[in-house]
Amino acid sequence: MELLFKILLFVHIFAGAIGLVSGTLNIIRKKGDKKHKLIGKFFFYSMLINGIFGMLMTILHPNLFLFIIGVFTIYMVATAQRYLSLKGIPKGQKVLKIDWLLSSTMLLFGLGFIIYSILLFLKSNTFGLVLLAFGTISILMVLADFKNYTNKITDKIFWLLVHIQRMTGAFIAATTAFLVVNNTYLPSVIAWLLPSILIVPLIFIWSKKYKSTK
Repeated sequence: MELLFKILLFVHIFAGAIGLVSGTLNIIRKKGDKKHKLIGKFFFYSMLINGIFGMLMTILHPNLFLFIIGVFTIYMVATAQRYLSLKGIPKGQKVLKIDWLLSSTMLLFGLGFIIYSILLFLKSNTFGLVLLAFGTISILMVLADFKNYTNKITDKIFWLLVHIQRMTGAFIAATTAFLVVNNTYLPSVIAWLLPSILIVPLIFIWSKKYKSTK
C-alpha cells in the first residue's frame, strides 16, 4: 500500500507542477489565441489528473485538505471545459447528463462542507472558516450552473465567463495547495485564503473586460 501511495503522490505532485506552470503562463499572457488554448489543454489535463490522484491518496491516508482541493479541482476544470461546448443552450441545446452529475455532486459536497464547518465551529476549530468559505462558493457555483442549464441566462457570453471563472478557480486551488503544503510562516487560515484574496479580483477584471467587448 505504501508503494502505491508513493506512486500516487509522485503523479499528483508532477501533475500539480505542470498545472502551476501552465496556469501561471495563461494567467500572465494573452488570452484566446492558439498558444492560450494549447497551454490550457496542458492545464486542464494536469489539474484533472492532480485532483483525481489526490482524492485516491485520501483513500489510503485520510487528509481533509487534500480531499477538498481534489473535489474543487475536478469540478472546476471539468465544468470549465464543458461550458465551452454549451454555447448553444439559448438556442435549445440540451445539457448532457454529465453536466447535471458534476453540478449535483458538487452541491452535495458543498452542503457537506458547510455542515462540517458548523461542527468545527462548535469545537472552536478555526478550520471551520475555510470549510464554510469553500462550501458557500461551491453552492453559489452550482446554483449558477442550474440557472444556466435551464436557460435562465442573463449574459450571451455566459459560457466564456464561466470558463474564465472556473479555470482561474482551479488555478487558485492549485496555488492554495502549494502554499498550504509549503507554508512555514503564515497562519493556516491565511495560507488557505490568501490565493483567493489575490487572484479572485482578476476574475472580475477579466469578466468585465470580455463583457465590454462582446
